[in-house]
Amino acid sequence: MESNRNGIRFILPSDGILHESAIEFLRACNLTVKRPSARRYTGLIPSLDGATVLFQRTADVTSKVEEGSAELGITGLDRFLEYKREASDGVVLIEDLGFGHCELVVAAPNAWLDVTSIGDLADLALEFRQRGRQLRIATKYPRLVQRYLLENGINYFTLVMASGTIEAAPAAGFADLVADLTASGETLRENRLRPLEDGTILVSQACLIGNQAIIGKSPHTLRRVRAILEMVAGYLQARSHYRLSANIRAPSAEAIASKVLERPDLAGLQGPTVSKVYNVDGEGWYAVSLVVAQDKLLDVVDHLRKVGATEISTSQVGYMFKVRCFAYESLLPKLEG
Repeated sequence: MESNRNGIRFILPSDGILHESAIEFLRACNLTVKRPSARRYTGLIPSLDGATVLFQRTADVTSKVEEGSAELGITGLDRFLEYKREASDGVVLIEDLGFGHCELVVAAPNAWLDVTSIGDLADLALEFRQRGRQLRIATKYPRLVQRYLLENGINYFTLVMASGTIEAAPAAGFADLVADLTASGETLRENRLRPLEDGTILVSQACLIGNQAIIGKSPHTLRRVRAILEMVAGYLQARSHYRLSANIRAPSAEAIASKVLERPDLAGLQGPTVSKVYNVDGEGWYAVSLVVAQDKLLDVVDHLRKVGATEISTSQVGYMFKVRCFAYESLLPKLEG
């Protein structure tokens, strides 16, 4: 399918846990999606001229982007890797959008006390083979699971495709263990299953994917894609950072900077910005501004207090644009190829 001549198309999941999360994420990136009603399968991104949003089943997002129905899409990394065709034009542009986190794990019944690792499972598969039967594993991800098992020396097994509740497969008797997604592990525990110690097949989350063939067809399309990558990357880089501002009384800006820099690890990403404050109390007041990582926020507050700071205020950074957009620069060699 040809790319939209006057803009780009963006496919979002219309169902599942990724649907609302993807909408909210794009809103945070200043790429708010306008959808006339929940029954409409198209929408717009008003802040990006010519951007059309298509809503598809989560299971279909990868194939729709690969076939060229859209330049971009949001889906789970697990689904992309499972459904992606060999030698297709589908690529991951940003691997972690910060939501939809889960793990694809191999889980065995609690009653299997002697099976705690993949090595134990390999021994069991061989034992089953000698008894004239195959180890049966229920899953919705045959491609990823088969590759993982073979890479870990497990050669004798049968994958049982399950479309319903996979965790019930061992109790129902049509599988011996399962390979499924889990976020908290609660569903596995409720069904008396436990992940193997080294049984994590994939750590997954929502990702941004694209079709490199149609993205590279025109400079206009590439500019639109770059705009989206810049906004998304800028938001992701900024969301864990805060800007601190405070007033400090000192004989000079240099004196303040020197005190703050006594702790370089608490002096902001690039050091403090110091400017003169003009007020009715007379001279000697300066404003200090720092950009700091969230995990150091309170430590920086304490540090500023020790150097005489008052009226310390914070605000979350909206966007943080680095010297280069690495997601965009990583895409360019693929287009040249």
